[in-house]
Amino acid sequence: MTELAEHLRERFFKDSDHPYRVMDREVSLRLNPEHTLLDAGCGRTAPMLVRYRGRAKRLVGIDLVEFPQSVSGAELYRRNLNETGLADSSIDIVMARSVMEHVEDPLAVYNEMYRVLRPGGRFVFLTANFWDYASLIAMAIPNRLHPWIVSRTEGREEADVFPTKYRTNTRRQVFALAHKSGFRVESFAYLGQYPGYFMFNGLLFLIATGYEKLISRFDALGCLRGWIFVVLQRPDTPSRREIESAIEISHTD
Repeated sequence: MTELAEHLRERFFKDSDHPYRVMDREVSLRLNPEHTLLDAGCGRTAPMLVRYRGRAKRLVGIDLVEFPQSVSGAELYRRNLNETGLADSSIDIVMARSVMEHVEDPLAVYNEMYRVLRPGGRFVFLTANFWDYASLIAMAIPNRLHPWIVSRTEGREEADVFPTKYRTNTRRQVFALAHKSGFRVESFAYLGQYPGYFMFNGLLFLIATGYEKLISRFDALGCLRGWIFVVLQRPDTPSRREIESAIEISHTD
């Protein structure tokens, strides 16, 4: 991080609402003390999940990483998101932050989140927008180089950088996958933030700031913003997919 980049961030983005805060507010609004909250892709120490200690009856975290230690007040499981091992209809809210861009088989994950959610439950996720310049650059660079680049531009540990797939990172993809899995799209929004990828260089940060301000000014360019924020709801009534599945089962019995 350079002094110029920090100065520019303070000047141009001081009053901006960071997407992380938008997501936290959405989850907090939906959560009540009797709920079970699942953090899908919680990370090694579940830093986002533990913020909700005392605000939910049960906190569950799932990730493919190895957890270095137990986390007080949370259940952590090393499992795949498309096969969580959790009981049917056992979760009230699923949240996933900066995770869905790494998913290999998004339909399998959507189906699994639908299965574990109670009717009326929500799947809330914040993920990179495929049409953001950072995503397009990442797509052009081999995944094997991402850990080295991210560690030097963002200061993140190389072990915490995972391959990107971008298979549920456009509006069309989200709506198609939601329809196939039975979810109702409650909300879909494009969000922006300061150009964090360029905090290491003041001049690049200034150029990226101009771009961010431009696409924020015109609604038609909103689809180029850095993030997509999605809230999916499992309907209270059975979906067509569930009804068809039940019919098929009854025919085989």
